[in-house]
Amino acid sequence: MCERVFVSIPSAEPRASILHADLDSFYASVAQRDDPALRGRPVAVGGGGVILAASYEAKRAGISTPMPGHRARALCPGLVIVRPDFPTYTAASRAVFAIFRETTPLVQGVSVDEAFLDVGGLGRIDGSPVDIAARLRRRVAHEVGLPITVGVARTPFLAKTASQAAKPDGLLEVPPDGERAFLHPLPLRRLWGVGEATAGRLGSFGLETVGDLAALPEDVLVGLLGRAGGRHLYAVVHGRTSTTLSLGHRRSSIGAQRALGRGPHRPEHVHAALLGLVDRVTRRLREAEQLAGTVVLRLRFDDYTAVTRSHSLAHPTASTARLADTAVSLLRQARPLVRARGITLVGVALGGLVADRVEQPELSFAEVAAGGGAGRAGGGAARVRDTRELDAAVDALGHRYGGHALTRASLLRDRDALAGPSLDEAVEG
Repeated sequence: MCERVFVSIPSAEPRASILHADLDSFYASVAQRDDPALRGRPVAVGGGGVILAASYEAKRAGISTPMPGHRARALCPGLVIVRPDFPTYTAASRAVFAIFRETTPLVQGVSVDEAFLDVGGLGRIDGSPVDIAARLRRRVAHEVGLPITVGVARTPFLAKTASQAAKPDGLLEVPPDGERAFLHPLPLRRLWGVGEATAGRLGSFGLETVGDLAALPEDVLVGLLGRAGGRHLYAVVHGRTSTTLSLGHRRSSIGAQRALGRGPHRPEHVHAALLGLVDRVTRRLREAEQLAGTVVLRLRFDDYTAVTRSHSLAHPTASTARLADTAVSLLRQARPLVRARGITLVGVALGGLVADRVEQPELSFAEVAAGGGAGRAGGGAARVRDTRELDAAVDALGHRYGGHALTRASLLRDRDALAGPSLDEAVEG
C-alpha cells in the first residue's frame, strides 16, 4: 500500500501531540480488501436503493452519500455496488481500535472508524508524534489491511482538520507555529462542525475562508451566528479549542437505522423494520448494562429531508417491550408525514442512558384495581409487563447461537423489511 506522508519542520513547545486517525472510506475499503478484483475500481456499499459508502474512485466520479443507487449508476456506469457486511466491519473496527490502544492508553473513540489519540507522553520511548503516527499507519495497513489517514496537531479540532486535508491514505502534521498558515486558506466547509447552512449564511456576507473569519472581531461573529455559535467559531479560527481528549465518558445514546429505499412502503413493512431495530438496540443496551429514559424515532423522506420524534419515559428501562411500544407510538403519530412525503429510512435511538444498577419497577394500577393477580386478565394497555426474564432469555439465545437465531414473526412474514442495510450508530468509548 502506497504511503503518502507530509512532514513539517519540528516546532517548539507546546507540541503537536494529538493524533486523529480515520480509516479511509471504511466500508468500501473493507470490500476492496476482501475482494482483490474490486481494488482500484469505483465501489459503493449500498442496499435498499441507497448508497451508504463509496470508495475514493467512486467519489471522484461524483458518488456521494446518501444517493439513490440509480443516480449513482448513471453518474458512474462502471460502479460496483456491494451489499454491506456489518459483522466484518465490526471485526475490522475492533482490530484497529486494539492497535490504537496498544499505541497509547489515551484513546477517545469518535465512531467505529475514527479516534483521537494523545501521544504526548511517549516521546522518550516511542519517538516523535509523527513517528508514532507513521508506525500506526503501517500497522493498520499490515495487520488489518486497510488504509488510514492520520492528522497530528496540538488540539483535537486541528488534528481532525489535518486528517481531512491529508486524505486519502496520508499523514499531515500541523505544528503550533504553523497553525495559522494551515487554517486560514481553508474553505469554511472544511472546518469540522461547519455545515452547509452555516457556511451558506457566512458566504452570503462574502466570508469564504477561515482567514476571512479570523479577521473579524468576536462580537461580529456573535451577531452573525448567535452567542454560542459565534464564540465557538471565533475560538476555532484562532486555535483556541480544547487541547485535551474526553476520556472515560459513557456513551450518550445507542441507535441503529435502516435504509428502506424508495417506496411506496406498506405500513406493516415500516413497522416490522422498526421493531427489528428496537430488538437490536435494546440488546446492545443490556449488553452495556444501561437503561434508557428516552426513545428517539428518526425518519428520512424521498426529498432527503429528515425529522425526529422523541418521548421521555417516566422511569428508565431496558425492556424491549416497553421501548418498542414507545417507538411504535411515535411512528403512529408520524404516519401522516410518512404518507405525504414517502419514507426512505427509519431509525431509532435510545437516550438518557443511566447505569442499570438501580432500576425502578413500575406498579400497574390496573393490576392493583383487579386484585394484583399476575395471571389475571384485564388491565388493557395500562398494564405493565415485567419482561426482564424474557429479555434475559432472548439475550442468552443470541449470545449462544447468534443475533439472528431468534427473529420476530413479523420480520419473517415481511422479508422485505430485512432487505435494506441496517447501520448501527456504534461509538467506541
